[in-house]
Amino acid sequence: MTDKEQFRVIEEPFYQPQGNEVVLYEAAYTARLPVMVKGPTGCGKSRFIEYMAWKLGKPLITVACNEDMTASDLVGRYLLEANGTRWLDGPLTTAARIGAICYLDEIVEARQDTTVVIHPLTDHRRTLPLDKKGELIHAHPDFQLVISYNPGYQSLMKDLKQSTKQRFAAFEFDYPDADLEAAILCSESGIDSRIAMQLVNIGAAARRLKGHGLDEGISTRLLVYAATLIKGGVAPRDACRMALVRPITDDHDIRDTLDHAIDAILA
Repeated sequence: MTDKEQFRVIEEPFYQPQGNEVVLYEAAYTARLPVMVKGPTGCGKSRFIEYMAWKLGKPLITVACNEDMTASDLVGRYLLEANGTRWLDGPLTTAARIGAICYLDEIVEARQDTTVVIHPLTDHRRTLPLDKKGELIHAHPDFQLVISYNPGYQSLMKDLKQSTKQRFAAFEFDYPDADLEAAILCSESGIDSRIAMQLVNIGAAARRLKGHGLDEGISTRLLVYAATLIKGGVAPRDACRMALVRPITDDHDIRDTLDHAIDAILA
């Protein structure tokens, strides 16, 4: 199996377009522009990138960014072995070599001194210097860099520098409208449309509380979890409390408010 085959998305991921984002992404890829995808938790950012990699027939390498990630974790490092040392490419280097789409998920979780290594890949140079190895990689013609983050969690300590932001074309995602979100739940879980719409209404009620006791509303991902539990035989009220309320808040008043909304909508 080649590296490209190893990272290729084989089956078509389910994705429901919300607008013309598919056409716009294809245009960005044709121009080999780096892409930024912004939006709240669980609104379909990662699924969109998986779908586009499948549609374009390109391998996808995904990196879940975190605050402990170093530049070496992205680029690569020397490993000490019995017979000496050998170089091991990191995911970013691998993607640049084989022409994959490299997706850095939740980029703001990484330290700024780590993310600066992507800069030479996101302008006219399209290069990646491996200082420790003394090598300069010219990115494969098919290579593209994609990053995502949730603007709702921005702070002075967790935000992208302007020197990074202004290297990307950007897509802004939000939760789908009610009919589309219900269709997603039906497709993902197999529940009927009536229950799907009830779940969507519960999600809408919770999203109205964002900034009024909730940091983030109920995501489409959590609605799919609830729908899956219901399809598996769990009572709807129990499934909603388990998948929609308990994960997002420990505040008793907010929890009671959401529980009452569930009871009213499912009545």
